[in-house]
Amino acid sequence: MDMHALTRELNIKNDAKIVMLVGDGLGGLPQSPGGKTELETASTPNLDALAARGVQGLSIPVKPGIAPGSGPGHLGLFGYDPLQFQIGRGALEATGIGFEMQPGDVAVRCNFCTLDADGNISDRRAGRIPTDESAPLAISLRKIRIPGIEIFVEPVKEHRFVVVFRGPGLAGNVRDTDPQATGVPPLEPEPEDDASQKTAEVAQEFLRQAREILKNESKANFHTMRGFAARPDLASYEEVYGLRAAAIAVYPMYKGLARLVGMDIVGEPTTLEEQMQVLKQCWDRYDFFFIHFKYTDSTGEDGNFAEKVKRTEQLDSCLPAINALHPSVLIVTGDHSTPAYLSSHSWHPVPTLLVSGCCRPDPHTTFGETTAITGGLGQFEAQYLMLLALSNAGRMGKFGA
Repeated sequence: MDMHALTRELNIKNDAKIVMLVGDGLGGLPQSPGGKTELETASTPNLDALAARGVQGLSIPVKPGIAPGSGPGHLGLFGYDPLQFQIGRGALEATGIGFEMQPGDVAVRCNFCTLDADGNISDRRAGRIPTDESAPLAISLRKIRIPGIEIFVEPVKEHRFVVVFRGPGLAGNVRDTDPQATGVPPLEPEPEDDASQKTAEVAQEFLRQAREILKNESKANFHTMRGFAARPDLASYEEVYGLRAAAIAVYPMYKGLARLVGMDIVGEPTTLEEQMQVLKQCWDRYDFFFIHFKYTDSTGEDGNFAEKVKRTEQLDSCLPAINALHPSVLIVTGDHSTPAYLSSHSWHPVPTLLVSGCCRPDPHTTFGETTAITGGLGQFEAQYLMLLALSNAGRMGKFGA
């Protein structure tokens, strides 16, 4: 029996409310041996007060030693095995800009490139063409027509754009056309299985028409296609947990990831304060709330320890607004670690704090990497966090006789 079969069988309906506050890239490292991490350096009185009432530990986003991207990191938090449910790059890029993929769609991440007079690639990214130049070129490709296929072309940023093919008989196993080298021509889109033959043919025709449309451009006179991907087949939160779920996020990618697991995207907040207002407004309509905060990740990727500390303090400041609503279960965690020391996502387990009326509090009265190592939750794979959330909310029945 897989985990979701178990949650379906043991699910209990009640009025409990679960809040999962995700500080993206929350985990960190000290700048020097024996020092404190960003979370430990930050002044976090609200998290520390919760730590005194709750139980903490370290979540492993995928497997020990694996540094995840945002997709696998969040799927784990949502209770989906990130190794079993992989989201292809094209689908992630499409959902990341807020495009709502339908079953049977195939999304492709495309890069503008420069071809020389011989048809070889001289620049794989068209000189990193600025967005204000590339977006109109991407939009110009909307005039491409292929019988029986609906085509969507959406600009992303700089040299990147997304193409989504919609029609019968499409599958996402097609090889990239980017040869990952200059001085050679683009590759042809080749199917990797029989089911993807039609997709490859559609892509080939799209490329043929695109070359004609772009032929007079000096920089972006062609494009490559990468990461062909169908919409992942993910059962919804309602199906597997019996939860009406809401996502309160600012960035499109995280809205897209939440949408893939059947969450409703609520409000249009642009700040953490506005996210708290949305939470209060929709409190009565949902059972589960995913709140995403980006800036603990982006400051870590910038290698800016002091700024990540400030952003961690900002995250802490929203907790009184959440507590005022009296959630049955409150979880504070991250989808992965992004230490400023490394300026990148890392494999380090993520500090995770759970507070409920029936949790078993551990002795800690502060929240950080060092206390989490010896916290009552121990170290666990992130995909099991939702089981803990459901049980602490009284939404899981007994297994077996």
